[in-house]
Parts: sequence; structure tokens; C-alpha cells
Amino acid sequence: MNLLPIKRLENKEIFLLINGLIGIGLMLAVSLTLNSPARTGSPALLKAAMNMDNSLNTISAYSTQNHINTDNPEDPWHTGLIGPEWSDLTTTIGDPAAKRTTINPNFAALIAHLLIEAGVQKGDTIAIGSSASFPALLIASLAASKALELHPIVIFSFGSSSFGASNPEFNLWDIYRLLLDKNSTDFKPAAASIGGEDDTGSEFEQGLSDRIRKSLSDAAIPLISEKELQKNLSEREKIYFNGNPKRIKAFINSGGGYANLGNSQAVLNIKPGLIKQATIPEPSRQGMIHVMLQNSIPVIHLLFIKGLAQKYHLPWDPGSQPAITQQSVRFDNRLNPLTLIISLAGLIWFILVVIRFRMLYNSR
Repeated sequence: MNLLPIKRLENKEIFLLINGLIGIGLMLAVSLTLNSPARTGSPALLKAAMNMDNSLNTISAYSTQNHINTDNPEDPWHTGLIGPEWSDLTTTIGDPAAKRTTINPNFAALIAHLLIEAGVQKGDTIAIGSSASFPALLIASLAASKALELHPIVIFSFGSSSFGASNPEFNLWDIYRLLLDKNSTDFKPAAASIGGEDDTGSEFEQGLSDRIRKSLSDAAIPLISEKELQKNLSEREKIYFNGNPKRIKAFINSGGGYANLGNSQAVLNIKPGLIKQATIPEPSRQGMIHVMLQNSIPVIHLLFIKGLAQKYHLPWDPGSQPAITQQSVRFDNRLNPLTLIISLAGLIWFILVVIRFRMLYNSR
């Protein structure tokens, strides 16, 4: 049997083969970069996740010890952060799956990432507006602020959707106060509102509103009680800006607070995550989100939790409580200029090598 002779490659062919492999290697490297989970290994992001994890453990231990929210079947991990479906503090229907999804220390890493992406730096001042619907997101925001060494100015409200901080005996201020007592955060709230339909708790029982007012008064926390939206925003601007909007480097909105979102349907079109521009409604319908954007202050919008989890590859309603891992958070993949240049160079290099091969063999 005659075997075809194996042809020995010439130097030019070897040179072309090596260069072809280089081109393929460049494209493969770019592909792996785009499709691999983002690294949460930076010290600040990991520290944010650890801060939140410590806070979650503190709250869980306290809740278990004091038998708070422990009989709630919607809280299988006994975190203490899933309140009742209906109570005197409940304002709207909420999804327990969304609430459980946010009880994840990697949400703090994500918020830290978004703050860095917004351009926030060590020592900067940020504003936080939080309803009681997602207490874990306020915890995550405080944990990220501490990790990045920021100065958060916090205004929160007591009203909560179902399964949030909706337990009148363990409301958002009780949770916040526990974090202060355990040194999980160093920043006392700058102000609070009762929340609800008009941000003043007009639908709440008078006895509950009176207890809230007293608890804030005892802690020397100012109460915002303006029903009219524009006056309410004016009070918040005074607290956040203190006459200088430029001192605020980012605004974190957590939940669907009336004063933060305003009363325009256009706010429903704002996607979760970092935003720098949006449709601005007429002044009488604007919320704090719009005020911040009009002052060129980036906003981190934490509301549509399922969309947020999908966008950043966080587990939706996980079967067990998430832990901190090196690759728990995968951020949106966007080409930066260097990646684009390398990708194009690899593609062009490979095409040229293929053309040169064809020219070489066609000439024989």
C-alpha cells in the first residue's frame, strides 16, 4: 500500500501558521473575557459583601432570640427580614420571592460596583432614599457605603409592601437601630417619613402613627410630614443638598417610596441599576430620582428586583441563603475600548493570515 508522502512545512508556512494561531488566541481571549463572570475579588466589593453578611447574621440572631418573624413560612432561612403579608404598616402588595432575593450579601457587592461605576470615590457623600419594602437593600446600601468609606445621608420611610419590614414591632427603624447598636453602620438616619400613600401615613391607624412619631422624637430624628409632593421634595433637598447639590455624588433609591418616585407613570419606564438620564415629568409629578438626575447626579435604582437580578446574574428566589463567593456577582458585559481594539486586531490578523495562505497555495 502506497502512502502519500507527508509534506514538510516551509518556513513561510510555519510563520503563517503561528500567526494564525495568535489571531485565534486573541479572539478566544476576548470571548472568554466577555463571557466569564465578573470578579468580585476586589477588596472593596468583598468587604461590602462581608459587611452585609455580618449585618444579616446580627439581625437573624436577634430575631431568633426575641421570636420576631420566626413563624413566617415565607422566611425559611429565619432572617427576620420578611415581615407579615398584611399589617398596619402594609401599603401595597409585595412579592415574597423578590424580598428573599435581596437577602443576599452579594447585593452589597453589586451596589458597591455600581457606586464605583457612577464615579464615587472614598470620602464622598451620597444620598440614600429607602422605603421599608426592601429592608435588605437598605442594609446592602449601608454595607457598601461602609466598605467604600462614603458618607451616606439616609432618609427612610416606615410604609412597606407585603413581606418587607412590615412588622410594626420590628419596623425599619428597629432594624436600623440594631445595626447602629452593633456598629454595623456609623451613620444615623438624617430624617424619616411615615410613608404610605402620601408619605404621611394618612391611611395608618392613629395609634401607630403616634408611636412612630414618638420613636423618631426620642431618637432626635427629624420627621418629614409634608403631604404635598413638591413641599415634601423641598424638605428632602434641604437635608440632602444643604444648599449645595454638587456635594451629593450619587443617589440610591430603594423601593417605591412616594417622594422618591413621584406620581408620574413615566417612572415605571426607568430600568433598574445605574441610570444617568430619564424622562423628566412636569415638576408637580417629579420624585427625588428626577431631582437628582436634573442635577447631574447618577441614580442607582433598586426596585424591579427580578430585572435587576437577571441583569446582574444574581439568583432569583434561591433555594438556600446565598453565601459570599469569588464569582457570585456577574455584572453586565460591556466592551471597553481596549477590549474592542484587541478583538478587532485579532480578527484582522486572522483574516490576513487566511488570505496569505490562499495566495501561497494558489501560486503553486
